[in-house]
Amino acid sequence: MDLPLTYHDIIKILPHRHPFLFVDMITELEVGERVVGIKNVTINEYFFTGHFPGKPIMPGVLVIEAMAQVGGILARLSEPESMTNMGDKAIYFVAIDKVRFRKPIYPGDQIIFELTALRKGSRIWKMKGTAMVNKEIAAEAELMAALR
Repeated sequence: MDLPLTYHDIIKILPHRHPFLFVDMITELEVGERVVGIKNVTINEYFFTGHFPGKPIMPGVLVIEAMAQVGGILARLSEPESMTNMGDKAIYFVAIDKVRFRKPIYPGDQIIFELTALRKGSRIWKMKGTAMVNKEIAAEAELMAALR
């Protein structure tokens, strides 16, 4: 696939759909090694009505979900037959460690996610991820995904 990957490419790779797809674009991909993705945070996101009224902040759990979705794209596109059997295998977020939230994310922010493979296999992937806003770390974590 040619970069950048946009919405129409991403929905062929991930099963997520609006309002639970949190990846807008993939800008860099080193198959089997690393991926960089973008999420543009807008005020019309459904979660801002309740988190928090008058002072909207993106929930940390959704920042980590977005990070996991970007990592899922890395794992999926690193499979040798990735684009010929997308529907044959599901990908699941199975573990999270070493989570740190460094700064809040607000409407208007652009999150740059970078994930690097720590351990990769035919079924289980472990990745280190960061979420950056304005060149500052907003969140970081180690994630595991399972391909089934």
